Amino acid sequence: MVPAIETARLRLRGFTAADLPQFEAMLGDPQVMRHIGGRALSREESWRRIACNHGLWALVGYGYWVVERKDDGVILGQIGFADFKRAMTPSIEGLPEMGWVLGAHAHGQGFATEAVRAGLDWADANLSGQDVVAIIAPDNEPSIRVAEKVGFGDPCPAEYHGEPIILFRRPSRQV
Repeated sequence: MVPAIETARLRLRGFTAADLPQFEAMLGDPQVMRHIGGRALSREESWRRIACNHGLWALVGYGYWVVERKDDGVILGQIGFADFKRAMTPSIEGLPEMGWVLGAHAHGQGFATEAVRAGLDWADANLSGQDVVAIIAPDNEPSIRVAEKVGFGDPCPAEYHGEPIILFRRPSRQV
């Protein structure tokens, strides 16, 4: 159900139950989670994220992939799309929202940009010409750079859970 994607260095694939230990470590790292809710997640919360990521594909026809390095199978993080029905201003409900998170061991090596580009290529071919949005914390400069490199623009201030965020939009590029 989840399409596999390969790039020069990466494999994007669906989640499995066996991914829990690596995701528990990544999502339990306060450094990794500082811009995504601001706190480390527990084992239970990590499992719920995996289950949610898997379920998105069945519910909306898109979702998240595990990002792993092809040469050794090490999990680097996750990227993908969701419609989380966020109660935010302005509303993005109904639009594919792209998100990404990589473990600290994968930062600064171009993996996020490579994986996000691959995900956007998939979206261009499969999401019927829909624009894609991304919300990023204003102080998350590495993610802002990734977003800008892959074509997200029109940054505008937004609010989610009473906190300021930046809403980016990438126009559809049908192939």
